[in-house]
Amino acid sequence: MSGRIVGISRRGSVGAAVVAFFLTMAANGAWAGADAAKPVDGGVLKVGLGTDTAIIDPSITGSSITAVITRNLVDSLVGQAPDNSFSPWLAERWEINGDNTVYTFHLRQGVTFSDGTPLDAAAVKYNFDRILDPKTTSSYAKSLLGPIDKIEAPDTQTLVIRYRQSFAPLLQGLSLPYLGIQSPAYLQKAASTTNTVVGSGPYVLDSFVQGSGSKLSRRADYNWGPGYAIHTGPAHFNEIDFKYLPEASVRLGALASGQVQAIDAVPPANFRSVQGNGTLQVVTKENPGVSSSFLLNTSKGPFTDIKVRQAFQSAVNVASVVKAAYFGTLKPADNIVGPSTLYYDPGVKTKWGFDVAKANRLLDEAGWTEKDADGIRQKGGQRLTVHYVYDSAQVGDSDITLAQAAQYQVRQAGFDLQLDPVDAGGFTSRTNANDYDLVSLYYVRAEPDILRTVFHSAYAPPNGANYARINSLDEKLSKAIGATDAERKRLYAEIQAEIIDQAYAVPRYIPAYQLGASKKLLGISWATNAKPNFYDAWLNP
Repeated sequence: MSGRIVGISRRGSVGAAVVAFFLTMAANGAWAGADAAKPVDGGVLKVGLGTDTAIIDPSITGSSITAVITRNLVDSLVGQAPDNSFSPWLAERWEINGDNTVYTFHLRQGVTFSDGTPLDAAAVKYNFDRILDPKTTSSYAKSLLGPIDKIEAPDTQTLVIRYRQSFAPLLQGLSLPYLGIQSPAYLQKAASTTNTVVGSGPYVLDSFVQGSGSKLSRRADYNWGPGYAIHTGPAHFNEIDFKYLPEASVRLGALASGQVQAIDAVPPANFRSVQGNGTLQVVTKENPGVSSSFLLNTSKGPFTDIKVRQAFQSAVNVASVVKAAYFGTLKPADNIVGPSTLYYDPGVKTKWGFDVAKANRLLDEAGWTEKDADGIRQKGGQRLTVHYVYDSAQVGDSDITLAQAAQYQVRQAGFDLQLDPVDAGGFTSRTNANDYDLVSLYYVRAEPDILRTVFHSAYAPPNGANYARINSLDEKLSKAIGATDAERKRLYAEIQAEIIDQAYAVPRYIPAYQLGASKKLLGISWATNAKPNFYDAWLNP
């Protein structure tokens, strides 16, 4: 095949990535003492999680918690090292033609799923065909694969992916657990995959119970980790036990008492005290991708009017609500994407901001000139009420505090912001039925193509996360995936500006994974989607 060759045999290409990895770990403290100690095998790693997931199958959800858990269960075709370089994993090498329309992957031999079946080209093809099948409802994973024309497996170790148009972001998407490879033998017989996964990863899923957690056990014959990993062979821990601990005080208490060795979502009010504890550490990894934002539904209700959307955007003092909710542990967002995202445009921050006088003026111009006894604006006898619908298991306490602070702020301009908590099923029902005015979300991905998942009309509910229900960005989002580097930069700058100018969203904060951990927990690395990897992790006795 003509084109460029990318990736070489195992580990030969990752020297720079490993050096960068160690420098990163030394800088954030996760490797404190690791250079003086030899990894110890055995034991159980217990991790407390502040939010839950309803689905463990990474192919059919965009859940961050699912990604954290299943990264230990499924392997990817390629790995992405902390310096953003791509390294071999299930694919030992690959070639890409000159216009990014044909990708050829050469798979490692001898890889098997935990059920004993082989991981070959036919298995990878089955996984991707399943994701592309509309009946699978793989909205996020499908968006990562892009506009595929066909997938071929000409022999047992070769996979060819052909595109209808240039698609530059594929490798980054392939590195994520959402495109991790599962056993076709398992998938073909499973009545439901919402609570089970069978992959080729270093751990096997023993159980997943929504509202409780997950138990994983080490796979003794594992020997095909990502090229950027520090060691080869099986993982160090015998087991990993992910516990769902939604109460911040309970999660923190479990860490302080040693009942768990790590927690996510360190309570913001306790962040400094954990940092100051001689036996604990906090490792923060700022997320790339779509910032935590309110998305405003442009298809119905008050937010069909751009002036009302702009008024709402102007009525939220982002810096203030983020400080109230997160005590300075997270940065307020100034754009729809975070600064660590490719093609982030710092100039967007000058286009918007807190301005209650502007909010009032815009609402007057939009005809919401009357106010009732509560100070809520009215128009034609209708109150200016907007409903924020959210999944109470996915939105943590700090985000609820943030929403309550925003509720108070926008009331000063005359908005009646109602908080409507629902369960996972209720959220899906409400958003599919277009029964909401705003939702909140963030998506973690270093590649700006993540914006297509959130703002392209093909991904409006029930097909994805375009909760703003817009189509004005379709052409630019589609063009950007196959454009030259310079053209992509220009297009994504225009997209970022339009999202803010048209007030499709109100960015809130730059998400960050805040891992509180025992200082005895060593060897944690970080994926480029700002999630901790536990393959190299171990406990220093």
